[in-house]
Amino acid sequence: MENGTKIIEIHDLTRKFKQLTAVDSISFDVYKGEIFGFLGPNGAGKTTTINMLCTLLAPTDGKATVNGYDILKQRRQVQRVIGLVFQDPTLDDYLSAEQNLRFHAYAYGVPRSVREERMKQLLELVGLSDRLKSKVSTYSGGMKRRLEIARGLLHHPQILFLDEPTLGLDPQTRFHVWEYIHALRKEEELTIFMTTHYMDEAENCDRIAVIDQGKIVALDTPDNLKGSLGGDVVMLEAEEPENAIHELEEKYNLSPHIQGKTITFNVPHGETFLPKFLRNFQSKLVSVSVHRPTLDDVFLKLTGHAIRDQEAGAWEQFRRMMPH
Repeated sequence: MENGTKIIEIHDLTRKFKQLTAVDSISFDVYKGEIFGFLGPNGAGKTTTINMLCTLLAPTDGKATVNGYDILKQRRQVQRVIGLVFQDPTLDDYLSAEQNLRFHAYAYGVPRSVREERMKQLLELVGLSDRLKSKVSTYSGGMKRRLEIARGLLHHPQILFLDEPTLGLDPQTRFHVWEYIHALRKEEELTIFMTTHYMDEAENCDRIAVIDQGKIVALDTPDNLKGSLGGDVVMLEAEEPENAIHELEEKYNLSPHIQGKTITFNVPHGETFLPKFLRNFQSKLVSVSVHRPTLDDVFLKLTGHAIRDQEAGAWEQFRRMMPH
């Protein structure tokens, strides 16, 4: 993918709100046709970055281009080549699906000659053809999300921005929404830039940028990120954690991480390591488990905390710093 065409280029992009630096001098590229994921907790800077790239928010410093257009100097051109699905619903519940789509078509100047066929194609693609005339107020959360994605594609954008596309949806609905997103990418030859704090959802991406406290701490494919941990993840609890950590460091030359009562470390071939380890480990254990690396483990290793630890309070802090 990195040998492809760059469709988004970002250099030292920064955004400050009073004393808070929401996005802190980030730089990366997105390539045409890829699904690019921005992974991090609420308040990490994901939505702020999308808002800057979509010309809804001016950067404090740095620069970026979208499909070759400068986000500050060529805002109108940027807006014409992007579609945006916001984190919060923006459909008019009192209108039908058809009326919501027509309003968007008018706003973007979609010619009448292509509008009707385009609406029909997209509704078929997201499985809503039979609910064209229904008021959006009668839709489920998943149906509304699919309609918003169809609306974002109505004017033939080259890049679709999805801000937490399945936030608040149940796991089954989230799975189906992703089925539609993959189908859309194939049918529309889209580049998709999405944010998420769902680790399983990030697995859909070709590459992931891990962002924490406004800084990008890693950028690679999901497999490479997980492979960077150096093996399987062993988690244990010991009666005397300090003694256990000392033994792991001195006897096994490991670098364990402790969070709460849980000690975590990485080893190659965890299944074969564990039996011998249990026979020879001197510290008394309360529990032990082993699993293949996940993106949760990657985030913990990179930042020193789990993504869930950052959820509570981060968004409220951000809101307090926002200008009123």
